[in-house]
Amino acid sequence: MDLKSILEAVLFVSTKPVSFRTLVKKLPEFSPEQIMETVRILIKEYNNEERAIEIVEVARGYQMRTKPRYSEYVKRFVKVKEQHLTKSMLETLAIVAYKQPITKKEIDRIRGVDSARAIKQLLEKKLIRIAGRERVLSSVIFETTDFFLECFGLKSLNELPNFAELEDVGIVTGN
Repeated sequence: MDLKSILEAVLFVSTKPVSFRTLVKKLPEFSPEQIMETVRILIKEYNNEERAIEIVEVARGYQMRTKPRYSEYVKRFVKVKEQHLTKSMLETLAIVAYKQPITKKEIDRIRGVDSARAIKQLLEKKLIRIAGRERVLSSVIFETTDFFLECFGLKSLNELPNFAELEDVGIVTGN
């Protein structure tokens, strides 16, 4: 069987990003090098301007998606569930993303208000998860999920903009 066709089929049917580790584990008849090289070839082929579909590296895996410029048309045929986030949810999510792992008490201290409702909503939307408990006070610790990375089109947390980048676009101001 042709590895390129196999990978294309797997990425086409998968509803979530497929990690390189999963590809290697479930395709033992191919070497990791063959898989990586074939993924790179597919990404390049799908990056062609004539294609409406692209393969992106997101949330520590690979996913087939329609290119953003076709979203208006796709929405006419497919009901897309929007992730509506309130200002308090966005603030809380940003704090978790940049400070994780983090407790509710730390989130509340940074925000200056109780964050219980925002945390509950972010947990329900699966953008954050409980990562464990702090040893001393047994406080719940939160962190972002792979779904967070997928929603925001990030390969990993390393792609989050740094403070200087946020300052450059006027999102935050230095003191």
